[in-house]
Amino acid sequence: MDFGIGFLSDNVMLPILDFFYGIVPSYGLAIVALTLVIRLALYPLNAGQIRNMRKMRVVQPLMQKRQQEIRERYKNDPAKLQEEQAKLIQEFGNPLAGCLPLLIQMPILFALFATLRGSPFSDINYSINLQILPRDQIEQIQPQPFASKAQNIYVADGVHYPVAALAPTGTRLVVGQSTDLAFQTADGKPLEKLVTEQGTPPAQLQPRWRVTKGAERVQVDAGQITALQPGDVTLQGTVPGIAAQKGFLFISALGRVGVVDDDLMSAEGNGINLNAIHWDILIMVLGFGISLYVNQLLSGQGGGSNDQQQAINKFLPIIFSGMFLFFPLPAGVLLYMLIANIFQTAQSFILYKEPLPENLQKIVDTEQKKTSTDGRSTLPFEPKRAKKKASPSEK
Repeated sequence: MDFGIGFLSDNVMLPILDFFYGIVPSYGLAIVALTLVIRLALYPLNAGQIRNMRKMRVVQPLMQKRQQEIRERYKNDPAKLQEEQAKLIQEFGNPLAGCLPLLIQMPILFALFATLRGSPFSDINYSINLQILPRDQIEQIQPQPFASKAQNIYVADGVHYPVAALAPTGTRLVVGQSTDLAFQTADGKPLEKLVTEQGTPPAQLQPRWRVTKGAERVQVDAGQITALQPGDVTLQGTVPGIAAQKGFLFISALGRVGVVDDDLMSAEGNGINLNAIHWDILIMVLGFGISLYVNQLLSGQGGGSNDQQQAINKFLPIIFSGMFLFFPLPAGVLLYMLIANIFQTAQSFILYKEPLPENLQKIVDTEQKKTSTDGRSTLPFEPKRAKKKASPSEK
């Protein structure tokens, strides 16, 4: 039994998704609701990570200075050096403490990501490897049904089953032999029957087969495969996602992938065809980059100790956003990432407004005094506190 990403996706993410779709029959709204529910559930962990990162940025300059002093003072006494370093970590905190909340969150976020890349938002692909043998080796073949790994397939809104691709006669054929490939559940129920029972138009979930390796060795006619030449063949079966072509707000299709439609762009020749640009995808990619940049400014990562570091930090949002141009994701996944990043930015804004603990505030006040004397801002990520008005007795 799978207790990893697949388990979380099937037993946590999909039930939440189906619940919200049952309330408001919109897969776009279901994605937004699912994203917010997961982010709210992870809020305490993420808040701890942000607070620790803020704390480390405040104490890091002083901590590094103290570490250097300890190394120089006790360089000939390893036992004392280790003891003093342990005291320093106890005083300022462990810089790695913020990694634990992130590690706990990762499986949940990966499961959410995997859910939105699957059915019903995207087409689901299956792969079957065949070996074609010469006719004189027919005695080497012992027919034994082959079933691929099952994947969740939505056969109607809110209704899904684990479905596997099936090669009834196995993955070894002889030249001239034909076999019919099919999709069915673990208990042997054909996908076509499930679709019919749910009243879904058969054309909406019509599987497609294509040869990805060894196209000259087989002939494909719908789900029937005929062996032509000896050799290895790889087949890819695709089951459409029932929500892949559904839109939401400005998004034309939740399953759309890529900023540019390659078919329309190639038809235009060397010119630029504006109709080939998926503006909905482009808007989400740009929105992701902007929200990433704002979050970077709030967390103090927009600056740096030198010009090179500042340049790297400024280009990071562009780099991460540009990745979606070369490694495109479905529109539904981009919607999730945009909503999640906006939520993260709002959370950072709220948490960075919190007053610092008294010991950390003293460090900030000390650094701000240095700023007023030498004109350098050593802690640009911590806003200056308004000075208290002097009481009449202090005047």
